[in-house]
Amino acid sequence: MIVLDTTVLVYAVGGDHPLAGPCRRLVEAAGEGRVTATTTADAIQEFVHVRARRRTRRDAAELGRSYAELLSPLLAVSADALAQGLRLFERHPALGAFDAVLAAAALDAGAEALVSADRAFGSVRGLPWVDPAGPGLERLLAGAG
Repeated sequence: MIVLDTTVLVYAVGGDHPLAGPCRRLVEAAGEGRVTATTTADAIQEFVHVRARRRTRRDAAELGRSYAELLSPLLAVSADALAQGLRLFERHPALGAFDAVLAAAALDAGAEALVSADRAFGSVRGLPWVDPAGPGLERLLAGAG
């Protein structure tokens, strides 16, 4: 199972950006069932917040609902993952609180990868972070199907 960060969701439906293509391919692969991908409710909420700053609230909410359906079942954050995330937040200055909890949830779930454009995930030991701009994403997609 692959965990998607908000950055993947944003770039997949965004405009002209170098990460738009790779992120779209990953989301399409999930939609076609070639990869098993999920995210958290918090990541979808963050996506809706970011999207609503650039588009209408209706557009943001509709896309949020689409992502929730596509990526279900959503990854639940356990109390243990929250505690681990807060420890990661304390130890990794580049990692925000939201990202630290997402990293801990991915670790707790035994995720094959956490895909994000945020390089701060690379500082978390044991986290299989994949940059959508790097060869790791192509390996995930090549192994799908």
